[in-house]
Parts: sequence; structure tokens; C-alpha cells
Amino acid sequence: MNKIIAKEYLSDKVVRFEVEAPLIAKSRRAGHFVMVRVGKKGERVPYTIAAADTTKGTITLVVQRVGKSSEKLCRLEAGDFITDLVGPLGKATHVDLLGTVVCAGGGVGVAPMLPIIEAMKKAGNRVVSVIAARSKELLLLEEQVREHSDEVVIMTDDGSYGKKGLITDGVERVIQREKVDLCVTIGPAIMMKFVAELTRNYNVPTVASLNTIMVDGTGMCGACRVTVGGQTRFVCIDGPEFDAHQVDFDEMLMRLRAYS
Repeated sequence: MNKIIAKEYLSDKVVRFEVEAPLIAKSRRAGHFVMVRVGKKGERVPYTIAAADTTKGTITLVVQRVGKSSEKLCRLEAGDFITDLVGPLGKATHVDLLGTVVCAGGGVGVAPMLPIIEAMKKAGNRVVSVIAARSKELLLLEEQVREHSDEVVIMTDDGSYGKKGLITDGVERVIQREKVDLCVTIGPAIMMKFVAELTRNYNVPTVASLNTIMVDGTGMCGACRVTVGGQTRFVCIDGPEFDAHQVDFDEMLMRLRAYS
């Protein structure tokens, strides 16, 4: 069992947890995730590790309350224990000195994007972060994103903060004014699909971190399968990051609706 050290509401439905997990904190890298279970009969749910503190031996998880399992997790308070927490899982982000990297994060996707922004900056890249939300109140982790970015572009659907428009509008503005060597995108599947379509038109290499349904997180169940470049891949062990221009997003969106 893993003890919750701190809990903070980032919005009405988004909670940040700092959880005691010293071994995971020590070995985690950008892009890794964990499987979380609350209660002995709870389902296993994947959450990307948003941050880690090796001195305190803790990891940070950002959870959006959308269903029964996330609701159970969000009811826990500091001092409570998470029944099971397994990781780090998945393949870490490939980080290299590339030049200019655009990091496009939408909604809760800004949380798993944060360690990637930090890693890309530490590698010596110029990092332009484009973060988006429906409104100012739903925008997450702006201060932390600014800390590790050379520039931050903010987009809101209603224009209540930053520029009015979709995340693709912000990404396109950057691409049109300067050479972009890589785009990384994390967020709702439909958002990543349209980011990929945009960057394909500009021949900008793009990586998407996929958020498929998972059951075990170790490649045994097949629930997270996606088609990438015409081949079946498992997000939990082959990903979660893939060449966005090769992902069959329409198939992925169909499978995400399985339990709707």
C-alpha cells in the first residue's frame, strides 16, 4: 500500500496527489506511467507520472474525476493509502537534442506533458509549450510549464485567457513562424488526431502519447491495442508514445467508446 502525502484540487474535477513510492520515484523517467487500484475489488487504472521527488521518495499523479474508479481515488485524503500502485510501466520518452520542440498539451494532458517539457529542455532544446483548455478555470499547471519552457502559448476555447481558439491554432502559428524539429502531443484522442493531421501537412515529425483503455498494463489483456503503421501495437508495453502520423486514430476513438 502507498500512502498519500499531499492532495490538492487543481480544478473542480482535477486532483493532484503526491504519493509515497520511493522505488518508482528513483527509476521513473519522462513518459512512464503506473497502474493504480483503490480497494481490493477496484479496477486497475493507468495514470502517467507527472513528477517525482527522489529525496522525498514520492511521485505525483494528476487525476481527473470521470468515473467510478477515479471518483474513489479522488475521495482519498492525505494520510490515506492507495491499495496497489505498480510501475514504472511503458517505454520512456525518447529525449535527444533536436532543436525546437513544440509540446502541445490539452486539458489534463498538460500533467503528463510536464516531465517531457522538463526533459526536452534539460537536453538543450528550445521548448515551445502550447497548452489549451476550454476556459481559464480549467487550465492546468501553467506556472510549472513556464518554469521549463522557452515560450508558452495558451489557447482557450472561449477566449477567457490567452488566445481564443483550438490547440491546433496555437501549434500552427509556431510552425508558420519558425522551423519545428519535433511536436509532442498529449490530450484527448480527438485533439491528438487533429494535431497529427496539422503537423503532417507541414512535415513536422510528431509523437503522440496515447490514452487507451487498459486492464493489466503489462501486455497480457490486449485491451489497449492500437494500429500503428498498419501493425497492431499495445500501448502499455510498446508505448504509450508512438509516431502520431502512423496511428489509426479513428479506430482508437471507436474503441474508446466501448464502455460509453
